[in-house]
Amino acid sequence: MKSVSGKKLAEILRKRGWQLVRIKGSHHQYRKDGVTISIPIHSNIDLKIGLLKSIMKQANLRENDLL
Repeated sequence: MKSVSGKKLAEILRKRGWQLVRIKGSHHQYRKDGVTISIPIHSNIDLKIGLLKSIMKQANLRENDLL
């Protein structure tokens, strides 16, 4: 699995209908259908694979959605 940055993942979530509800420091919180996801956005630094997989599971994303 190829890792992506938090900025890129946030862009993908917005395109899939997630709404930005709050920014606290470098963490952006998105909400859709009662589910809230927090994404750390630190410039263009890639997210670690474990965190990326966890966020993808919460957002019902597949690996193909990241391309």
